[in-house]
Amino acid sequence: MTYASDIAFTPAVKAIQERNGSRRAYAKLERSGGWHTDVTPDLKTFIEAQTSVFLATANAEKQPYIQHRGGPAGFLKVIDVQTLGFVDYAGNRQFISSGNLADNPKAYLFLIDYAHRRRIKIWGTARVVEGDEELVADLMPPDYKARAEQVILFTVSAWDANCPQHIPQRFEASSVAATLAARDARIAALEAELARLKAVG
Repeated sequence: MTYASDIAFTPAVKAIQERNGSRRAYAKLERSGGWHTDVTPDLKTFIEAQTSVFLATANAEKQPYIQHRGGPAGFLKVIDVQTLGFVDYAGNRQFISSGNLADNPKAYLFLIDYAHRRRIKIWGTARVVEGDEELVADLMPPDYKARAEQVILFTVSAWDANCPQHIPQRFEASSVAATLAARDARIAALEAELARLKAVG
């Protein structure tokens, strides 16, 4: 690849960009440095705040598959500037992602923060690690009630952040609950103060 974005901007993609008038802008972006190829501090902060991510793989027949993975914030960890990792918890035991990665290591992570209307796309390769209890212990979120089955390590090739256009704004239930609890506590405090002032008056 000449540019990191070539991982997604294939000749066919560039031809369509040219036909639709966006190639010049993307060519300028490429020449100015374009997409990142390692994990920056800002990306690390974003990654480790996520509670939900999507892992895309494809099998030997090039059939794509997207798998949701979730857990407490920090379940997807930055191991170094090139490597991400997470514990793969026991689930429905279909092992589609594992089988795909055995055939084809190319993979993709899609992270979306609905509250701040931000999404990150990460291209790379991934592999399954079985039987490494030390690695599981390093990556397992503390006190999380799930059974570890294996680990998936993801090597970053390139990443890009999308614009917020068309992302609906949604909030985590826990964040909403905390905000409502703070509001209710404030209302209770004000009502108590009002009752005190009335009693005095």
